[in-house]
Amino acid sequence: MKLAVRSRTTREVTTDLGARIGSVTLPNPVMTASGTAGHGAELAPYLDLGSLGAVVVKSLSADPWPGNPAPRVHETTAGMLNAVGLQGPGVETWLRDDLPGLAATGARVVASIWGRTVADYERAAAMLADAPATVVAVEVNLSCPNLESRHDMFAHSASATTEAMAATAACGRPRWAKLSPNVVDLPGIAAAARAGGAEAVTLVNTVLGMAVDVETRRPRLANGGGGLSGPAIHPVAVRAVHDVHEAHPELPIVGVGGVSSGVDAVELLLVGASAVQVGTATFADPAAAARVLTELGDWCRRHGVRALADVIGGIT
Repeated sequence: MKLAVRSRTTREVTTDLGARIGSVTLPNPVMTASGTAGHGAELAPYLDLGSLGAVVVKSLSADPWPGNPAPRVHETTAGMLNAVGLQGPGVETWLRDDLPGLAATGARVVASIWGRTVADYERAAAMLADAPATVVAVEVNLSCPNLESRHDMFAHSASATTEAMAATAACGRPRWAKLSPNVVDLPGIAAAARAGGAEAVTLVNTVLGMAVDVETRRPRLANGGGGLSGPAIHPVAVRAVHDVHEAHPELPIVGVGGVSSGVDAVELLLVGASAVQVGTATFADPAAAARVLTELGDWCRRHGVRALADVIGGIT
């Protein structure tokens, strides 16, 4: 996407908002975040999904999965706790029932997959091998409990991260590893994801959190704890992107976490992200991703930016 703008000296320039994440080229760097835009075209009444860089759908397992019991969502002071539990119809049903309607909007689609074992990841990925070309990439959600290690998430272990990523090669598409911020050495985990075949990493997933009803003395969520998202975790995401980009400047990063404005997006781009995702903001404003894209363009106009590449990693 190219946007005609005027610099601070009023000289008209053209800003190229085209984004490149590994081998994937998008018209602009703004996407939805997995888990916040549904499985299909749910947001189509509120914005032109084809105008975004891509739509990242809710994470899918090989088989249908019911998720956790209610209550599963709780609003916090600066965000949201959720323990939805990755509810979904399974890859086969999604391909048949949800993807056609989403593709009809003109959206570029990033499928998100998850599993509880390495074999689960392998099955889900293989089921996407014959997906239409509108599925431009597969985001591998590694922030899932690893039944093979009894309690750890895949993204909490370098070896498990590499193994799970390697198992997803059968999808035949570029793969992005979605990683957890709840680790000591995130650059090390990012390197492990790359070793398993990830073209890029998505930083970050939710931060572990919990809320308690002091009247009943019980957790607010039926699952006990959950994942914190929204503005509260934006500084965590900025630091994560900065640290991984500094350690691995050649590794493309998709920044996500508390993006609710164009300035939030610019902040992630400046510390090294090649693209951004808008998630929790969508619950308050279903058109949030489109607004962020517009505001990003406005920022470029005010600063005379000619190309997105001039912003990425531009922190001084």
